[in-house]
Amino acid sequence: MTDGALGLLQLFLFLFFIMLGFPIAFTLMAMGLFFGYLGMGERIFDLLVQRTYSVMANDVLISVPLFVLMGYIIERANILDRLFRSLQMASGNIPGSLAVATLVTCALFATATGIVGAVVTLMGLLAFPAMLRAGYDVKLASGVVAAGGCLGILIPPSIMLILYGATAGVSVVQLYAAAFIPGVMLAVLYVAYAMGIAIVKPSVAPRLPPDEVNIPFGKIALALVTSFIPLAALIAMVLGAILMGLATPSEAAAMGSLGSIILAVAYRSFTWAKLRESVYLTARTSAMVCWLFVGSAIFSSVFGYLGGQDLVEQFFKGLPLNTFTFMLLAQLLIFVLGWPLEWTEIIVIFVPIFLPLLDDFGVDPLFFGVLIALNLQTSFLSPPVAMAAFYLKGVAPKHVKLEDIFKGCMPFIGIVIFTMFCVYFVPGIVTWLPEQLYGNVAPADGAAPSSIEAPPPGGFQEDEEIRLN
Repeated sequence: MTDGALGLLQLFLFLFFIMLGFPIAFTLMAMGLFFGYLGMGERIFDLLVQRTYSVMANDVLISVPLFVLMGYIIERANILDRLFRSLQMASGNIPGSLAVATLVTCALFATATGIVGAVVTLMGLLAFPAMLRAGYDVKLASGVVAAGGCLGILIPPSIMLILYGATAGVSVVQLYAAAFIPGVMLAVLYVAYAMGIAIVKPSVAPRLPPDEVNIPFGKIALALVTSFIPLAALIAMVLGAILMGLATPSEAAAMGSLGSIILAVAYRSFTWAKLRESVYLTARTSAMVCWLFVGSAIFSSVFGYLGGQDLVEQFFKGLPLNTFTFMLLAQLLIFVLGWPLEWTEIIVIFVPIFLPLLDDFGVDPLFFGVLIALNLQTSFLSPPVAMAAFYLKGVAPKHVKLEDIFKGCMPFIGIVIFTMFCVYFVPGIVTWLPEQLYGNVAPADGAAPSSIEAPPPGGFQEDEEIRLN
């Protein structure tokens, strides 16, 4: 068996064991160590130490536990409940008002937490029953909650963007700026679809009764001031500090965590038990992320050493591809991989395979990352995995079928794909804000390569031997 074939066997066996339900991070390390020992001998254990050190010493990843802590504290402070109630009152006269309030709440809460499971679960307990009681079609209500909850993958401060930035060697700050307008655009399109379907088919999204619509303006204003403005101000300060260069993502995340605690105290929902639970969940999530990076660094390094990366590059270069067809094929593969795999596996395993090809086809890795973030929305919405659908099914009433949830997600998957084409053919959607804030951002339509070099297989790779000495 040639070295390249051994690398491909390593990749296929990894997918096989993942399908059987083995833990991702430890499967990555096991496959990397086993095949690395076959190809490198005992040197693989030196690589294990070096890669582990490089991951733990990566400053970019410091912001992950801080943003996660911020999200968990906000989640447990019942801020989402207050926010949804105020937006529900404010949007009472709008067609599909409950769907609109749900999507806006999801977008804001996704900005604060970035944790898809938390947003979908909470909105499934809060907004989903409210829409069903109001007579909303089950499929529409399901799609609204599932799709709205996935916005945290794209809208900053997205954990996915942090991991992509660390993997691709791209500035997380520039990624946040590049993803902000596409994220808002996708949320607006979701809202427009909900309003449009409510106008065309009023039966699927009935208007609320007069006693829930005719609410005094003073009461609405008070609700917005006490619930909407504090959270919006916290989000604006965190993102503003990052985008304006006033603080690094880690520093802004630390201030955001402190601000979320202050909000919880102000709303009289702060307890030591909730704080302890938030810290525990943060530690568990952060440990998972770190071990994923360690495993992916070992796996991808061995994969490249065995020649698997060369075979992949030769395969793509042997195809009659231009920039557009390469991007179309790459995004199609990521879309298909999103059916059986989660986004973390796609980012840490398959994205590094594409990164060395970006220069060959003149693609900016910043732009590529935003398209991936858009594309990964579909991995949470499309079966058979569709984690957002399963999160919602877990808290939905018994009469709600998983099939109905899947059907409700389909129009929103179409909106995501439409947005991806808009972003590709109008690259200014991605590049305008980074250019205004930082300047000198490479064209994102494939016309010119990026000034940021894509790293070799394995993502961010430094000279670990020098660092260890």
